Amino acid sequence: MARFELKLPKMGESVAEATITSWLKAVGDTIEADEAVLEIATDKVDSEVPSEVSGILVEQLFGKDDLVQVGQTIAIIETDALAVAESKTEIATPEVVATIEKTIELIKETVAIPTDFSDSEKFLSPLVKNIAAAEGVSIAELQAIIGTGKEGRVTKNDILDYVEKRNIPSVTQQVAKAQNPAPIAIKPAPVSISGGDEIIEMDRMRKLISGYMVASLQTSAHVQSFIEVDVTNIVKWRDKVKVAFEKREGEKLTYTPIFMQAVAKALKDFPGMNISVEGDFIIKKKNINLGMAASLPNGNLIVPVIKNADQLNLVGMAKAVNDLGGRAKAGKLKPDDTQGGTYTVTNVGTFGSVFGTPIINQPQVGILALGAIRKMPAVIETPEGDFIGIRQKMFLSHSYDHRVVDGALGGSFVKRVAEYLEAFDVNTDF
Repeated sequence: MARFELKLPKMGESVAEATITSWLKAVGDTIEADEAVLEIATDKVDSEVPSEVSGILVEQLFGKDDLVQVGQTIAIIETDALAVAESKTEIATPEVVATIEKTIELIKETVAIPTDFSDSEKFLSPLVKNIAAAEGVSIAELQAIIGTGKEGRVTKNDILDYVEKRNIPSVTQQVAKAQNPAPIAIKPAPVSISGGDEIIEMDRMRKLISGYMVASLQTSAHVQSFIEVDVTNIVKWRDKVKVAFEKREGEKLTYTPIFMQAVAKALKDFPGMNISVEGDFIIKKKNINLGMAASLPNGNLIVPVIKNADQLNLVGMAKAVNDLGGRAKAGKLKPDDTQGGTYTVTNVGTFGSVFGTPIINQPQVGILALGAIRKMPAVIETPEGDFIGIRQKMFLSHSYDHRVVDGALGGSFVKRVAEYLEAFDVNTDF
């Protein structure tokens, strides 16, 4: 028999494990080379694992929701057609069938729930006993139910209420599951549900995001600085060159790469913002890797990373922004695309927000929110005097970790970003 071991492939320098979200092939299915066998998820990105060979899937070594380390064998594929045929025949032999049936009976005996409840200290009506037996409620559970009937008897409504509540996981359990490996226990708030309400379970990504956001707020002392920026020159320049830029480079020119360039320059000026915190230690980052919040097909947000952003010119930055944003929308980001960020930028202006107070992307110490660009009346200073004119303005909102970044650094950094944007040369050549 020629057995091929399908292993969890390396998905990036900093990705060591992944969770199996679904099996696309069942045991016995035929698999072609390069065909996807299962879907996996890291803490940020979902992806498929293809087979390197053609054959038949004969064994799944892990189940759905299992955590697998990079390099571990996750499935066995039989590549010899004759051996596969023989193995299928063996599976159907009477001896194997008898063994399976015996195992099933043993399991039934082990987990069987009593149906007569004769050992119960409480009086139980036949109806309550039948419901308990059908729902798998043990004697110990019945004893613990506080009855509302006469002399504390357990009524039909009591047992049905117990079964309903038992089958709904608590808020604390759901948060703890999303917060792996560092669960956060929160006190569940009372929830009122009426007949017309709809209960929707969070998807896996939303559970992860929920856990990250709560953990970040509990970890970092968030403070904010806000500054208004005149970006009239940038708006005029983009309007003038965007058609020619797309024709020459094959890329759309948005405001984002211009803003990202300014942030990268400011980080070089203030390396104290390009750090991370690990316990009681501060790690100064050698590279400037800018995270860029982007939308996923399901509406959730993800933060792909532009590596060595300070080394890119405007064309290179535009290509990187468009590439990562496009692959995020298409759900085609690779695990390594979201790793290694040292500072994050999010564009809340895309949704019409004037400014925001973003939550820090751990273990970074700062995140910048870009507000919407709006036409505003403003005082314009000239040698001939001041006058009121129409200017294009926006707000920058800087959230930073006050444990390690004081107000002087946090405020100076965002002011430097504003200065770079306001000094933009309308005669710049791309």
